[in-house]
Amino acid sequence: MLKLNTKAPNFSLPDQAGEIHSLTDYKGKWVLVYFYPKDDTPGCTKEACMIRDNLPDFKKLNCIVLGISVDSVKSHGKFAEKYKLPFTLLADDKKEVVKKYGAWQKKKFMGKEYMGTKRISYLINPDGKIVKVYPDVKPAEHANEVIADLDLLSK
Repeated sequence: MLKLNTKAPNFSLPDQAGEIHSLTDYKGKWVLVYFYPKDDTPGCTKEACMIRDNLPDFKKLNCIVLGISVDSVKSHGKFAEKYKLPFTLLADDKKEVVKKYGAWQKKKFMGKEYMGTKRISYLINPDGKIVKVYPDVKPAEHANEVIADLDLLSK
């Protein structure tokens, strides 16, 4: 994981429509970079829909939301369309950004170990520094937790 009060590493990735986004595009704004395992799975859908439902609060606090997984642009497009997700999903199919941000980790499921994307988020301030790390995200609570932190940190 990346450390608090360090500059967030820049990246450039395609979104669900194939347009490239770089972290530096959002200088001067708060940015939530959230990593999630897989499009259209129960936990990831819950997390994305909670962010969608609370997006007006993120916008009020001048915060951009960038969801990142190793799924393809096409997969992100279907996921965003199916659940009407009005925020950016970035495709890291080369696994460069998930590794850079410490989200690519050893996981365990039904006794088997494998490498995969850990559900982890970073809140980045308008100067590009990491001000909050969420190492153990709970999908149903994450959006509200970030909004509460943003509310405190942006004052």
